[in-house]
Amino acid sequence: MIIQLSDFNSSRNRKKEINVTYDLKPLYFDGEKIEAVEALTVVGNITSIGDVLTLRASIKTKLDLKCSRCLEAFIYPIDIEIEERFTNNNELQNDEEIIFVDGNILDITEIVENVIISTLPIKRLCTDNCRGLCYQCGKNLNEGSCNCNTNDVDLRLAKLQELFGNKEV
Repeated sequence: MIIQLSDFNSSRNRKKEINVTYDLKPLYFDGEKIEAVEALTVVGNITSIGDVLTLRASIKTKLDLKCSRCLEAFIYPIDIEIEERFTNNNELQNDEEIIFVDGNILDITEIVENVIISTLPIKRLCTDNCRGLCYQCGKNLNEGSCNCNTNDVDLRLAKLQELFGNKEV
């Protein structure tokens, strides 16, 4: 969604309502393609005080993510509130709390995509108790256990295991 900054400077109405729904293009983050399974909704407003525009909005959608442990796809809901401040005034360019916009056009789409990416969890899990994959056979342990011997012991600790009566190394 494109906003003309000059619209706020020249008009008496220094507030604009936003209610936009659009299909989010695939995002790429950490080598993973992230797609939305429903349309993205942005609802809020932009207000102008002097040379500073303030965007307050609610962002909602659902993303299709891959679990970090079991590699299965799952739906991750996004429901976040944002507040960002923008200006194209060169005198305010060094203010760390205000995003400087070079020119007269502000593209909110890029801001929304960056906010979505920044709110994604580092470790994406389908459930909190996901058991992951067997590291020997690759079976999804959420679907049941496998017959692999997972009694691996670090060779440096093998003698310690013998002390507890388990001779299997």
